[in-house]
Amino acid sequence: MKTIQLGTSHLHVTPICLGTMTFGEQVDEATSHAILSHAVERGVTFWDTAELYAVPPRPETFQLTEAILGRWFAKNPQLRSKVTLASKVCGPSRGMPWIRGGAMDVSAADIKTACDDSLRRLHTDVIDLYQLHWPTRNVPMFGSIYFDPTKDREVTSIHAQLEALGDLVKAGKIRAVGLSNETPYGVAEFVRLAEQHGLPRVATVQNAYGLLNRTHENGMDESMHHLKVSLLAYSPLAFGLLTGKYDQSGLTGPDAPANGRLTMFESTRKQRWGRPDALVAARRYNALAREHGMTPTQMALAFCYTKWQVASTIIGVTTQAQLDEDIKAYGTVLSPDVLKAIDAIRWELRDPAQ
Repeated sequence: MKTIQLGTSHLHVTPICLGTMTFGEQVDEATSHAILSHAVERGVTFWDTAELYAVPPRPETFQLTEAILGRWFAKNPQLRSKVTLASKVCGPSRGMPWIRGGAMDVSAADIKTACDDSLRRLHTDVIDLYQLHWPTRNVPMFGSIYFDPTKDREVTSIHAQLEALGDLVKAGKIRAVGLSNETPYGVAEFVRLAEQHGLPRVATVQNAYGLLNRTHENGMDESMHHLKVSLLAYSPLAFGLLTGKYDQSGLTGPDAPANGRLTMFESTRKQRWGRPDALVAARRYNALAREHGMTPTQMALAFCYTKWQVASTIIGVTTQAQLDEDIKAYGTVLSPDVLKAIDAIRWELRDPAQ
């Protein structure tokens, strides 16, 4: 696989990124370590984690994924330099009192403390890409679609956040800066203030992107293209909807896949991926893939792998076999007829998991 430069940073990463939020919840530590080792063997050396993980979030697994990765690095110190490691600091509490006491802000000091704690858990001296997991300011996200200015409140400014990140860069604790779950306004402000004040320029935005959620193409792609910021696409398989595993059974009931995320965790079915219209659209896309001799997973990932908007696609797996399947899809080229049919479905069933 060729490597991709992230924004204007010095980081060059693989176009497939291993997401790790299942490690510590659906995936035990031994299996997690085996997947990490297999990823290196297969050349997938860009990994993403967060202090929030494992997911679904709960107090018992908070920060566990980073610790699992850290113990792998401790056992394999010679491989740390081969991996581009990304992590994230949580945004303001979203009903999670175990994160900074449920605070509705994230101060500059919070960012620095969180980074130090992540470095310790990860058994590393530096995090290659350190991201703000979600905005501190009032922003519609995680399934909300309307901005409500009456919900604005006093929070730590973008400038202050950038100053904290700049201090971490100067200290050699992080190499590059990223955002997640951001908006066109947000990414533009981060870039403007960084350039105005000589602070770290954001290299990436990690947002949901895939067949069931192409809202990135509604203006965010233009903003990031001109600002030279790279997209890290998460949930390309829509929590499994685009693998076909729920096509016959639905999300619940005796025939639903016992190990499926949407089956296992009721909380996930209340999110955007669990919406009834998301399953309706997924079934249409999955049928289209089969009509053209592809598996649903292959088509859904190929869509992300080949889009000009995407720098690296974040895949979440629970087994080595899933990792191999996702890697195998790389190199698949979707014909003009398939792309036209995909757009036709989107026109009819517009971004149900936005």
